[in-house]
Amino acid sequence: MLRDATPADFPAILALNEAFVAVLSPLDAARLAQLHAQAALHRVIEHDGRIEAFLLAFREGADYDGANYQWFAQRLARFLYVDRIVVAGTVQARGAGSRLYRDACALASGDAVTFIACEFDIEPPNPASRRFHARWGFREVGQRQLDGGNKTVSMQVLDLAGAPGVMPGFSIASADSAPS
Repeated sequence: MLRDATPADFPAILALNEAFVAVLSPLDAARLAQLHAQAALHRVIEHDGRIEAFLLAFREGADYDGANYQWFAQRLARFLYVDRIVVAGTVQARGAGSRLYRDACALASGDAVTFIACEFDIEPPNPASRRFHARWGFREVGQRQLDGGNKTVSMQVLDLAGAPGVMPGFSIASADSAPS
């Protein structure tokens, strides 16, 4: 069942986040509560009483201090930023991630939002996320180095309208030269 996340889901969400913390940012209960309160979309997939996946996303204008979110906020007028999407290892490749993204696309389309933005690790590599986002049609619009250069993320957008650029003066081709 796909549904809104509630505070009762937080222990399971935190456990899922911790299982994949190598390709996510750490999250504790206080931070999760703060993000949940600001989120435009915080959804879970529950099966037999167990949380198998979650997605946490923010709209432009959110009071969110995440550096990658801020990078997109400087470049996009209207967007939905997927901060994290996590699917339990036992159910990966069974459509949970796509189900969550279809839900995010429905929200974005209903709000006339053209772009869904996200990032994934390219150093160290996260090939599963790269494949998943490529299948959805996401395109790289830049890269950011984090953790003192120990981590590189690919900044990605899904253009729901099919336009070739991201916004006036910010095209896919010029994204790498944009300030970070």
